[in-house]
Amino acid sequence: MQRVGADRLQSRVDVRVIAATNSNLVDRIAEKGFREDLYYRLNVINMMIPPLRERRDDVQVLLAYYLRIYAQRHGVPTPDLAPEALRLLSAYDWPGNVRELKNLTERLVVRARTLLIVPEDLPQEVTGRPRGERDRLPVHPSAAESMYERMVHGRESFWAVVYPPFIARDLTRDDVRLVVRKGLEQARGNYKLLVSLFNMPATDYKRFLNFLRKHDCHMPFQRFRSAAAAARDGKSGAAGDVAERDVI
Repeated sequence: MQRVGADRLQSRVDVRVIAATNSNLVDRIAEKGFREDLYYRLNVINMMIPPLRERRDDVQVLLAYYLRIYAQRHGVPTPDLAPEALRLLSAYDWPGNVRELKNLTERLVVRARTLLIVPEDLPQEVTGRPRGERDRLPVHPSAAESMYERMVHGRESFWAVVYPPFIARDLTRDDVRLVVRKGLEQARGNYKLLVSLFNMPATDYKRFLNFLRKHDCHMPFQRFRSAAAAARDGKSGAAGDVAERDVI
């Protein structure tokens, strides 16, 4: 490295630059969209990785790998792919390449009702047929438990765990209600405690309630407070009975 105007080097560095792009840089240079001198500085070893649609043999291997990885992450059994489902996934063009495959695989793991993924479990863009509200499958109870654990014990936010798959139509309202119900049982019906339990800042209280009401996922808090009170009364009553028997 040599400062501008200096007559000698101040220091030396040894670096390696690894750059990636999904564009054809030669075409971009011709269009004046990329600097030619920068291209030739970077272009020492050029590796062309074809898109996933041009290496379909990799699809089955990647699916098996990510099914196992995401099943471990969510604490659920690793599902298998039915032959027809695998055929559809292998024939799909994967415009989002490996990133799309990863996201879809996690979605399948979270939503799996059984240990066998069938074509009906796949999204519309893969099967080519529309799916209505009735066709969307409720989240597997163990997966819902995993989402709850990620928030309560993993300290992840509701906006990162539940909100994205719901907006992507991968969770139903019943799925969200199940997670919220578990939280309200823990928070004894207190929505402000629930906001904290699900790792949202206190300022998100109104935003969270508005989201639940907008999507018909809001649940009356009274039932949970009543249940908590009944549990306390039951324990108190049992203790009183024991004390009374001891006196007798």
